[in-house]
Amino acid sequence: MAKQEEYIRKPEWLKIKLNTNDSYTGLKKMMRDKKLHTVCEEARCPNIHECWAERKTATFMILGDVCTRACRFCAVKTGLPTELDRQEPERVAESVKLMGLKHTVITAVARDDLKDGGAEIFAETVRAIRRATPFTSVEVLPSDMGGKEENLRALMDAKPDILNHNIETVKRLSPRVRARATYERSLEFLRRAKEMQPKIPTKSSLMIGLGETKEEIIETMDDLRAVNVDIMTIGQYLQPTKSHLKIVKYWSPEEFDELRDIALSKGFKHCESGPLVRSSYHADEQVNAAQEK
Repeated sequence: MAKQEEYIRKPEWLKIKLNTNDSYTGLKKMMRDKKLHTVCEEARCPNIHECWAERKTATFMILGDVCTRACRFCAVKTGLPTELDRQEPERVAESVKLMGLKHTVITAVARDDLKDGGAEIFAETVRAIRRATPFTSVEVLPSDMGGKEENLRALMDAKPDILNHNIETVKRLSPRVRARATYERSLEFLRRAKEMQPKIPTKSSLMIGLGETKEEIIETMDDLRAVNVDIMTIGQYLQPTKSHLKIVKYWSPEEFDELRDIALSKGFKHCESGPLVRSSYHADEQVNAAQEK
């Protein structure tokens, strides 16, 4: 079975247009000059050329570039982090201002080595951006921060404009796909976030193509709606390296359209669904669409 999966041909709709214009190269240089990381690069996002070269958007990855978890779908380096840069929030805020962003996404590696899971640096990054550019909306995309309520509260007290936490996969596959994180803990994290700050929209992302069924995807939608998640994104899993989980199925654009319609019928205020969709893909449009609802 594994040998057969290895040779599934990538369909035409997953071909990516490369664009390395001045905006792309300038943004890349700024990230290096400021000693900042982006999930766009570290996770090998297929949309990096569109976002950097055309939309001039980027998802900042704070707390270093070494993750304490080794999820079998993710390309980010794993190990024992040593970096904890107290000046990072100010550098991120300065970069957001220089880019003139109206909306920015802040994510991070999982830092299970830290008692607060990185909540303090996360919260300070939100506040630093607000000081530097008050009209920029800030979306945060944290790990479950060890499932500790006080860590989540420290982040939510900074009042980000949107709280994004990814469920990643369906319940049956979660133990095989994720490391340390659990399906139930993610749902509880999203539930608590909404209870702490009811007016802050919550969001979650699902990647498909790992062997889940349509019925399991719909079950995940129901579970997310049960904890009042407002926005959902659905995208195709792409295998980063040969050592990561293999792709079982490429879902077609028509199937993604159908899943989006189902999600909206379930009560999500917005659903971005497509083969190349990632959690922060068109994030500015997602939050605007949800606010209009």
